[in-house]
Amino acid sequence: MKKVYGVLLFLFFMCQASAQTKTVHVFVALCDNINQGIVPVPASLGNGQDPKSNLYWGAAYGVKSYFKFKTKDWELVETLKSDDENILERLLFKHRTKDAYMLADAYDGAKIQDCIEDFLKASNGQREQRIAQGDLELSFGGAADLVSYIGHDGLMDFSVDIAYKEDVSKPKDTIILACYSKEFFKEELKKAKATPLLWTTHLMAPEAYTLKAALDGWLLKETPAEIEERAAQAYNKYQKCGIRGARNLFASGY
Repeated sequence: MKKVYGVLLFLFFMCQASAQTKTVHVFVALCDNINQGIVPVPASLGNGQDPKSNLYWGAAYGVKSYFKFKTKDWELVETLKSDDENILERLLFKHRTKDAYMLADAYDGAKIQDCIEDFLKASNGQREQRIAQGDLELSFGGAADLVSYIGHDGLMDFSVDIAYKEDVSKPKDTIILACYSKEFFKEELKKAKATPLLWTTHLMAPEAYTLKAALDGWLLKETPAEIEERAAQAYNKYQKCGIRGARNLFASGY
């Protein structure tokens, strides 16, 4: 009896620890000169089948490079294998001071529609994914606390047809860094019953410093307005676009 009680107590504390751990899932559609409706970038940055130097992944301010080399707040835990052939590289990061993990998926640029559809399904609480990390079972996909899309706004070029579930107990926090993302993602995100924590109103460079700034505020439980300001400050720092323009670029809510 004592042994059974001990096992149950252990499982209880494991569940409690897992519930307190915050998880973020980032869906990155690799920049692709050939397969996306974008203004072409240098070939090394716009090869959607090569994450290594891709503008949104392996380049200086891509998700992989920035979080691995340019910020002290996050550390790369490991590179994971994915069963999804559309995902060319999958990385698991851990925050150094907060109880938080981030899963970042680099999608083949030619599969941008799959990437966006997977993001939207996750924002609706679909496609839950579990990853074991030590004694923890981390929740991603539709079970993550926050999901983000990074890349070209593919909804400018194609439409999606997703069977969204109606029963959403807790709206998912979302960050969408793509050109005019509020305009083009608005209707789909409403159908998904998700919460737009941060998205954009104009053309923009969807680079990782903006994501990092927004996550800083989110982990500190700041208001949407405070998170917007963090994003604007970071964007102006790197893009030199003027703080007024940067503030006008970002929005939250519908």
